[in-house]
Amino acid sequence: MPQRINTIWARIAALLPGREDLAYVRRDPRRDLLAGMTVAIVALPLALGFGVSSGLGAEAGLATAVIAGALAAVFGGSNLQVSGPTGAMTVVLVPIVAEHGPSGVLTVGLLAGVMLVALAVLRAGRWMRYVPAPVVEGFTLGIACVIGLQQLPNALGVPTPEGERVLQVSWEAFEEFVQHPNWTALGLSLGVAALMLAGARWRPTVPFSIIAVVVATVVAQLADLDDAEPIGDLPAGLPAPSLGFLDLGSLGTLLAPAVAVAALAALESLLSASVADGMTVGQAHDPDRELFGQGLANIASPLFGGVPATGAIARTAVNVRTGAGSRLAALTHAAVLAVIVFAAAPLVERIPLAALAGVLLATAVRMVEVGSLRAMARATRSDALILVLTAVATLALDLVYAVVIGLAVAGALALRAVAKQARLDQVELDRGDHSAEEHALLAEHIVAYRFDGPLFFAGAHRFLLELTEVADVRVVILRMSRVSTMDATGALVLKDAVEKLRRRGILVLASGIRPGQRQVLDSVGALDLLTHGEAEYAATPDAIRAARAHLESTGVLPARSEA
Repeated sequence: MPQRINTIWARIAALLPGREDLAYVRRDPRRDLLAGMTVAIVALPLALGFGVSSGLGAEAGLATAVIAGALAAVFGGSNLQVSGPTGAMTVVLVPIVAEHGPSGVLTVGLLAGVMLVALAVLRAGRWMRYVPAPVVEGFTLGIACVIGLQQLPNALGVPTPEGERVLQVSWEAFEEFVQHPNWTALGLSLGVAALMLAGARWRPTVPFSIIAVVVATVVAQLADLDDAEPIGDLPAGLPAPSLGFLDLGSLGTLLAPAVAVAALAALESLLSASVADGMTVGQAHDPDRELFGQGLANIASPLFGGVPATGAIARTAVNVRTGAGSRLAALTHAAVLAVIVFAAAPLVERIPLAALAGVLLATAVRMVEVGSLRAMARATRSDALILVLTAVATLALDLVYAVVIGLAVAGALALRAVAKQARLDQVELDRGDHSAEEHALLAEHIVAYRFDGPLFFAGAHRFLLELTEVADVRVVILRMSRVSTMDATGALVLKDAVEKLRRRGILVLASGIRPGQRQVLDSVGALDLLTHGEAEYAATPDAIRAARAHLESTGVLPARSEA
């Protein structure tokens, strides 16, 4: 027990910040400070918008961006990652708010943070590399669609209908708009989205999101647009940390949503960190440290009224493009947002909700990489199928189910492809030192098969049929040196085939069994059948000589002259 505790403490110590992090910060702090301020400008409307979309209000989005953004920057595993509220997380939170209320969301965030820390200690971050690209692309496409649909009530200037399914809610919002149109809200949202999208193509480095929001706010104030509902009152600062939201009696019912939130936070954060690595040279994130940092961020964020946070791909990309080289940039982004919370709350609360909806609509559009989707769809039919299924599941079900479905389908198709590569071929007997006449006699009574590839559950039964349909011969030689892998199912199928052949009076000899396959064969009782009477041979010529000796002993072949 003490040794296990020491191991856990050693793993936690390895997850804490080290001297190399400080070395990165010292390289070019001025560039990092400028990058952090740029990211903060981009992050402000997103934090406000995602806070409103989650159902906890704009102040919750700001608290998340400040608290979670700072802690994830210090303790995370990436020098470039920027964390905060995201659209993907908002998608998961909306039904939780509807069913359990704001306190339920805060409790879920706290539980998810604890789970992420546990995953980091268990070194689960490395498993992220096994998520296929079509699942990621389909997931991103589905999230973009959900984010866009979520913004329809605010973009159309109608009350948000009750319900958990985004398709139903968006349709009801559209019906309400048809009956009571709010052209002011629609104009503001479309104007902000159009300015952002056009500006991104014209000057990608300019933060058009904040420019568009400022213009929309000024227009709404000067024109006295009553139909443009503003954010409303914001606290001039962060609330004191509190666990008042925690209801121990509800932990059981909130455990499943917490697992979903933790899974999404891990997935999105590690994806974002991988994207950041790909955009730079010489940067590589530590996946376990990233989970640890996100876990601490999500433990702390609910104490200040914040929603669960993840690494944010869009903000991280801006951070990289503006020259960030260390975690000082992400920390600066959180600090700037904190100053805005304390100093500019009266100005921020005048921003129209429709303007924030426009920001998120443009964000959803920019999340969709048409070229990447087209390439993935053209790659293989399997990739296209996985992408479409994951996207549809994200839209119709929820994000965690979508990833599970995508992984399950990808795994099944991959196994099918691997199983198709496995082959069982009849091969000619090695002639060795036999004469042409002797070789013809041997070929009449002996047949050799060579396994190529894996012998496992996905394709093993096909081999059983091929082996048991062998013609009328006396000896079957199984050449197994090219079997790449074998599981219990493959060994059992092989055992069944050997037993059926032996019942027909056919001797089965094996050659080239690898050491790693012996344990699997032995566990199901197949090794005894293949090695009975020393019937296992290192090479095929040895097996052929043994087969000839067997045929001679049974009188099928004349004894070979020693002369």
